[in-house]
Amino acid sequence: MQMLILLAQGLQHRSHPNPVVDTFIKGGPIMWPMLLLSIIGITVTLERVVWWARQKTMRETSKLEKVFTLVEQGDLKGASALARTSQDPRLRTMFSGLNHSHITMQAALQVATGIEVQRASRFLGVMDTTITLAPLLGLLGTVTGIMGAFRAVGDSGLDANAVSGGIGEALIATACGLGIAMFCLIFYNYFNSKVDRLRFELETASTNLEVMVNILHREKGLTEAGELVTSNA
Repeated sequence: MQMLILLAQGLQHRSHPNPVVDTFIKGGPIMWPMLLLSIIGITVTLERVVWWARQKTMRETSKLEKVFTLVEQGDLKGASALARTSQDPRLRTMFSGLNHSHITMQAALQVATGIEVQRASRFLGVMDTTITLAPLLGLLGTVTGIMGAFRAVGDSGLDANAVSGGIGEALIATACGLGIAMFCLIFYNYFNSKVDRLRFELETASTNLEVMVNILHREKGLTEAGELVTSNA
């Protein structure tokens, strides 16, 4: 907040005119919370872009296939050891399922999937709030601007400069609020689609692992039953 105050003082005492700054000032006091909102939206967007870019470099599809191969061969310890050091969220989830010492494999996979999805959804709530709040702030600026225009009419009659100043404030605030909301909405939907894709991949990997392990246990049970029948005969 102190930084915004210092910035406001600097803008008021600037030596050279600037169209962007002039438009910002004409938007009225409501432009300051919208400036803060736009900074938050841009910061969250950049953080998520960097996070997803890092996640792309952590993908280890070949290792994932090797883990499935080891599980299919019945080497669960080898599969767990291979998945242990990976940063791929799919392999982290599978590692959690392969080491479910206190709960069932299904529950372990569900918990691990939830953790990965929550990590991928970080700050999306902030973007959602920004998308909702920005137009409302713009509408508030519109109301205050129109009120200022009517007040100017009452004070000085039909003074074109005073009336146009209030209407300009209303339009600038509305445009800025809509612009911030549209910018954040595009990236919000994009990040949501990435989260949905990740959730699908995690659930697919978890289901495949659970099915393969169940098949191994079933085959092991049939083998043990067959050996027991043979020994009794």
